[in-house]
Amino acid sequence: CGCFWHVQHEFVECERRVLGRKDDELTALCGYAGGTRTDGGKVCYHNMRGVGDYGKLGHGEAVSVRIPPSQLAAFAQLYFSLFVTYSLPGAGEILERNDPQDSGPEYRSLVGLPGGVSSPLFKEIEAAAKGKWKLVEGKGNEPDTLLKRTIYVMDSDKFPFFPAEVYHQFHNDFQGPKYGKAYNDLREQYAAAGKIKPTGCPEGPIF
Repeated sequence: CGCFWHVQHEFVECERRVLGRKDDELTALCGYAGGTRTDGGKVCYHNMRGVGDYGKLGHGEAVSVRIPPSQLAAFAQLYFSLFVTYSLPGAGEILERNDPQDSGPEYRSLVGLPGGVSSPLFKEIEAAAKGKWKLVEGKGNEPDTLLKRTIYVMDSDKFPFFPAEVYHQFHNDFQGPKYGKAYNDLREQYAAAGKIKPTGCPEGPIF
């Protein structure tokens, strides 16, 4: 549902609040999913070297988090709460991601779980959506969902998650206040502990 920096932070806070996880137990990571191709196993952010560009490979920005099935409802409710109501001239109120200025398939709305729409857990996603979104089985490489109130539900067994580069993890969002040094420092802590690792992609858009 938009830029993964903001979504990662919100999932981290949910892990702390709902699951009682401490800093060394967090699982929410930025990355890419929903595409059908890789570049020799790599899926990377846009970069001047043209290596594994996630947009060109059909992927969208995503956040992976490991959740006990018994607590999926809380995280599903959080996910849908991240959408914002806007007043659009000529169209009235719309419910959309919080950064609609970012457009393109890379920012489409995705939800992934093992089995996708066939999962017994899918009912939790449906309940959290409250009929406000069209939940569509993802086939891969889908277009943007902007102004369509559509969310692609991906089978994460068929469409795996690819962790993003180290520099993307625990990053401040480009909108709103910064998340604070303690949050940003988790990047170095997780890298030192081997919980986030180099992906083989350029560590920056110009490298």
